[in-house]
Amino acid sequence: MDRRAELREFLRSRRARVRPEDAGITPGTGFSGRRRVPGLRREELAQLSGVSVDYYVRLEQGRGGNASAEVLDAIAHVLRLDAHERAHLYALVRGDEHRHGEADGGQEVRPGVRRLLETFACAPAYVVGRRQEVLAWNEPARVLIADFPALPPEERNLARLTFLDRSARSRYVHWQQKADDTVAFLRLDTGRHPDDPKLAALIAELTEHSEDFRRLWSDHNVRDKTYGKKPLHHPQAGALDLSFETLRLPDEPDQAVVVYLAEPGSETDRKLRRLAAGN
Repeated sequence: MDRRAELREFLRSRRARVRPEDAGITPGTGFSGRRRVPGLRREELAQLSGVSVDYYVRLEQGRGGNASAEVLDAIAHVLRLDAHERAHLYALVRGDEHRHGEADGGQEVRPGVRRLLETFACAPAYVVGRRQEVLAWNEPARVLIADFPALPPEERNLARLTFLDRSARSRYVHWQQKADDTVAFLRLDTGRHPDDPKLAALIAELTEHSEDFRRLWSDHNVRDKTYGKKPLHHPQAGALDLSFETLRLPDEPDQAVVVYLAEPGSETDRKLRRLAAGN
């Protein structure tokens, strides 16, 4: 990944979504004149952030050097970045100093974590790593999400399944939201690991084969959704009203356990138990 290009396009996209009037710029104040593009101009963002225009231009171009936390926080404040976007900005600007190591060590899942998955006897659970790779799973996840053992290792990937597997649109009731979240998380990954060739290859593949991915990727949204509702549809069991929780592994910052849950005693709970029993 070209970290400078990522930074440039990210800041441009964030400037474009801030209306000048929301930033306190009104006709007759600050900069005037006909606007050719939506959002804040570079000059306006620099002025509101308390830095020179020349410095901000160099920063947006990836030539800002070791920008201070105060400067980055001021820019983030004007652009109204949330916590994930702010962290992404830091990663893109500061590079090696603030991102995880590049080696993924094969993304091995500890035996104890694999045993943990098996304790969720009726709850689909899996371990997701860098690049949205599914590294381990339990039997309910195989039945409900995808037949992971039957897939080649390189295809055990949530992003590939979301955009390249036709069944995903029927499996995920709110497929568009799933697609948005998947792309937003991959954007976070590019900030954390801009020199990852496997990540670059995945994004190139998705860009080539999925128009939906190309459209969402161009939005430059970043987000890490760790819990929420996830209604699914199973070919045999039908509609499943599920939620999910994501459990980060402290010693493996790029790995997380994702568990799908149903309300105890609900119809979905009974369906999951029947699926787990092979009925």
